[in-house]
Amino acid sequence: MENRNFLAVDTSGNHLAVVAVKNGKTAYGKIENCAMRHSVSVMGVIDETLKKADLKTEECDFFAAAVGAGSFTGIRIGISVVKGLALAHGKPTLPVTSFDVAAYNAIDGGGKLLSIVDALHGCYYVCGYENGEIVYPPAYLTEAEVLALVEKGYALCSCSTAPIAEKAALQIVDPALGLEKATLARAKRNAFGELTALYVRKSSAELNTGK
Repeated sequence: MENRNFLAVDTSGNHLAVVAVKNGKTAYGKIENCAMRHSVSVMGVIDETLKKADLKTEECDFFAAAVGAGSFTGIRIGISVVKGLALAHGKPTLPVTSFDVAAYNAIDGGGKLLSIVDALHGCYYVCGYENGEIVYPPAYLTEAEVLALVEKGYALCSCSTAPIAEKAALQIVDPALGLEKATLARAKRNAFGELTALYVRKSSAELNTGK
């Protein structure tokens, strides 16, 4: 696993993060507020990050993408780009969740972590970790339900701020550094596979039509 070359992309949230690793050296690309602009920004940030790493896509051993939870449109953009690169070079893909990105950057000495993504309207996508292992599977919870888990000993972490921070401590982590750590951890576990979007709940359109 050491010194594997790879490119990882996260377009699942308001941020855009890209990580390029060549021979153990890492280059980062990031736009903090990129909501609704992922499609026009992602290729430029990828190119810039690859240049900083002196890495060519054909040198990558695999390609990783954040598969959710998060923005329905953003998730699809990142997956499509990474699938295209992997297919062009005949290389494997590695799915990384948005929860992994926050949790693997926040893990410090064990303890229970609840990685959260703001789902708006007072609700959150969540996933619980303890010592790097998932102990609370991905779920869609109300703020009250999240706070109940905090009372049970979970510490909150996320890649971006959220309204719940007014009621409970929320650790905000760097999405680019988190993407690197999560990708390395998943690759070490040989968790390669199809890039399939993680939708914790149905889209608004599906909910409105009852499908």
